[in-house]
Amino acid sequence: MIVIPIKEGENIERALKKFKRKFEKTGAMRELRSRQAFTKPSVKRREEFKKAIYIEQLQREED
Repeated sequence: MIVIPIKEGENIERALKKFKRKFEKTGAMRELRSRQAFTKPSVKRREEFKKAIYIEQLQREED
């Protein structure tokens, strides 16, 4: 459960912003979306490989 301590007189908008940030960091929505449909292990591996290639290209361009 996410707990956000609110100080006396703190704006509700700021508290909501903190909550949204913490919720996003947990990755709950991402996990729910991924569980909606089964992806084969071979497809997962292929996506990870593509992501690794993309990151490597970015790092090479940076140098």
